Formats: sequence, C-alpha cells, structure tokens
Amino acid sequence: MALAGRHIAIVGAGIGGLAAAAALGQRGARVTVFEQAPALAEVGAGIQIGPNGVSVLEALGLRDAAERLAELPDGVELVDGRSGRRVLRLELGGACVRRYGRPYWQFHRADLLALLEDGAREAGAEIRLGTRVGQIAGHGASLLVVPEARSVPEMTVDAVIAADGVRSPIRAERFATGPPRFTGHVAWRGLIDAAQLDPGLVPAGARVAMGPGRHLVLYPLRGGRLLNFVAVEERDEQPEEGWMQPDEPARLRRAFAGWGGGVEEVLAKVERTFLWGLYDHAPLPVWTKDRIGLLGDACHPMLPYLAQGATMALEDAWVLGSELDVAPSLERGLMAYEARRAPRTARVQRAAARNGRIYHLGPGLRDMANVALGIAGRVSPSGMLARFDWLYGADVVSARSTA
Repeated sequence: MALAGRHIAIVGAGIGGLAAAAALGQRGARVTVFEQAPALAEVGAGIQIGPNGVSVLEALGLRDAAERLAELPDGVELVDGRSGRRVLRLELGGACVRRYGRPYWQFHRADLLALLEDGAREAGAEIRLGTRVGQIAGHGASLLVVPEARSVPEMTVDAVIAADGVRSPIRAERFATGPPRFTGHVAWRGLIDAAQLDPGLVPAGARVAMGPGRHLVLYPLRGGRLLNFVAVEERDEQPEEGWMQPDEPARLRRAFAGWGGGVEEVLAKVERTFLWGLYDHAPLPVWTKDRIGLLGDACHPMLPYLAQGATMALEDAWVLGSELDVAPSLERGLMAYEARRAPRTARVQRAAARNGRIYHLGPGLRDMANVALGIAGRVSPSGMLARFDWLYGADVVSARSTA
C-alpha cells in the first residue's frame, strides 16, 4: 500500500513531527500538521545530532542546508568539576566521519526546526499553527480530527501521528501508561553570548564538567557566537516536567559555586535560564492503536544524558514513512514501525539513565571512575568511540523494512 493520496494528520510541529511530515510528504502522502503554538519559535537552546540522525537529514534531502547551520565539534571532553582537570577526551569530528561515514553535529534548536519546517513545506505538508486538537474520533474507515476552536473545521484523515511531546495528551487519553518517576535531577538550560567570555572559556567541542550530585555541559553554536549550557543538579524538589519554566540565574550559580575550570566565570554571564524536572518514563508496551501512532517524546521521552532525544525522533520519522509506504494497510504499517523502533529506543532510554548516574558519582567512586576512564582513554582512544557503535553506527535509512 503506497502512501500516495493518503491523508495523514500529525499533531505537534517539533523536530519529530516536522521530520515525519517531510518523510511522509515525500512519499506522496497528504500531510496536515496541527501545532498549538501560534508560531514555530523555540526558546534558545542547543541540540546535538549524532551520525545516526545525520543519515536521516541526508535522506530527507536536507544535508547541505543542515551543514551550513551546524557546528562540528572536534570532541567531547570530560573534566572534574572542582579541579577542572581533564578525565577523558572522546574524539568526534573527523573520527566520527571515518568510523560512521557521517559527522556529529550541534545546532541551535531554532535553526534545525526552521530547516525541518522548510523540508516539510517543500514536501507539500500543510502546517496549521495556533490549532489545538481537542478530540480524535472514529469516522467509518477513517479518523475525525476535531480542533478545540470551533472556528477551525473538523478534518477526516486516514491516520493520526501524535508527536505532541513528553506530556502528550493523545498518549494520556489513548494509551495505558504509568506515572513517570522523578529522577531527583533538575536541569537548567540556556545560551550565553560568547563575546562576553574570555575566548579560552569557549570549548572547541563539547565539555562535560562532572561532580557529586551535579554536572554541566557546554558547547558552542552558530560559529562560536553562542555558548549553550545544560546544568543538572540532584535535589528533592520536584518541578514540572517541561522546558519552559523561567528560573533565577543566581540559583544556578549557587549550585556550582566553587567549581574550577572556568565554570564560575562562564555561569556569571548567564542572564536568562529555564529549569525543568527530569523524569524517567518506562518504555511503553504499545505505541500504535486504531490508526493512531506515537512518535518521539510522546512515546519514548529521553533523559538528556546521551543527547539522543532529537535524533531518536528523526529516526522514528524516517522509519514511520518507510514502513507505511510498503505495508498492506496503515494498521500493519504502524505495527511494523513500532516493532522496529521500540527495542532500540528502550535501549537508548536505559543507556541515557545509566550515564546520568555515572556523571553524579560521589567522591570515592568518582575518583575510581575517573582513573579507570583516564586509563581507558589513553590506552585505546579509538576504543572509547567504538563503545558507541551500536548507537551512532545504526542507519535506519539503509535498514530493511519489516512490513
């Protein structure tokens, strides 16, 4: 069953939703994207796309445009937060290209979102902004999408893809899920004008400063004009899950007071930051139901400790399009999509949670871990990158369909 002529509704115009719109539209589907926000604007934040995600951007015909927007980190440096001493360096840059055939990229999230919007529109997708979906109902052999606003007409479609984020209303209504578990971690994020910093404080690649109960990630964007930060602290207080809660920079600075390696100097320049609570979600037992499928954070929210949330959404989008395009029915295609994606995303979820625990080891365990990592990095630098072959070396574009 080819997708040509099928009408697919996508709820949510984030990275996963727009990538799915492009992947489906390029295969001939008629795609309508519903987005509750009045504009596709994203509060400043960085995002990392591994080689496994670059393969999807390439397949969507967006590689050249993406390359002009991307920052190419030469590596990831792990340092001790208190002393600033290097523990380990993981080579990326040319090492990734040689090993996986594709680079590791960093983007301003708004830049990547705009690129995917262009790709979706070029593929023929209609994007309806300021439109919240209130109800999805069975309608004969199709589905009826009912917007909340009475001024927006109902729409009959063949299938609905929910890419509506970590707090997905469609997931909550249609799929059995348990409550997420608060990890005891909260995170701040934001951007710093690099012109305010001594050049030596802006890393060429990514830098992760680790310490008991907290860690800080820094990497440059937009040609080094901006420095992105994500800072994580363990605490009992449970803020809401989400990225948009403004917080006082002074609280961030207090959490990392006394840290070396330029951390205090960098955080002194933070003027605006947002806080979110980090919650662990168990893998969903079912992703698809009644011609409704989940995608991205709506079905497998990722903790940020492996930087794979956006890349997993890109992989989802490509697999969804490829499976629906060859399946004998939409239902079979959605089931094949779930079968291919669920085991991999569950593994990434587990690996991300494990990384978070390693970053926050206490003094004694951290010292032993630092020694072990340092020795491993000196003995076999290429072997450190090889540990991620299962992740970065996977290519959903070339993988065979299972429908």
